[in-house]
Amino acid sequence: MKDSRFAVPSWLDVSRETLDRLQAFVEMTVAWNKSINLVANADPDLLWSRHILDSAQIFDLLPGRTQSWADLGSGGGFPGLVLAILATEKSPALSFTLVESDKRKAVFLSEVSRRLDLRAIALPKRIESIPPLNADVVSARALAPLSTLLDYGQRHMSAGGKLIFPKGARAVEEIQAVRQKWQFSLFEHASRTDENAVILEITELRHA
Repeated sequence: MKDSRFAVPSWLDVSRETLDRLQAFVEMTVAWNKSINLVANADPDLLWSRHILDSAQIFDLLPGRTQSWADLGSGGGFPGLVLAILATEKSPALSFTLVESDKRKAVFLSEVSRRLDLRAIALPKRIESIPPLNADVVSARALAPLSTLLDYGQRHMSAGGKLIFPKGARAVEEIQAVRQKWQFSLFEHASRTDENAVILEITELRHA
């Protein structure tokens, strides 16, 4: 285990420099949370386990040769900023677009990206109002029902792109609810951080 103030699981195989960036992100979140409601509870240990690690596990689903990643409704940077931090080591050519309509949160996202030297830009716009992003991967965490996410995803993913959506205990219900409108290939990955959660990996999205 690498030297860190937080517990680092074996699957999070990153360098000391990347861990330093992740910890700096935690510290910035705690500091900014005093004036902007980024997360409900800014306890550093809870941030690490509930948000940092929960977001980091998504990176393993990155397709080869991915160049662009769009994170919708980025909020406090989960998962977008966490993934951008991992990409500095694991996929340095990968760029991120973080869409966040709350302008104060978008400023926070931009400041973290600047201070940690990330390939990420924040767009302070509504998801449905921006031109299609044509991203290789589109993600969203704790943003909206799957039916809404698929509408967003189709608009902003590239041809042959992939959607990645972490979901909780009602994932099965949400999947069943969209089957009449959409056809897609689906892989469900068990969450490494929450036994009641799954990560939906969706490709070949099209209207039914």
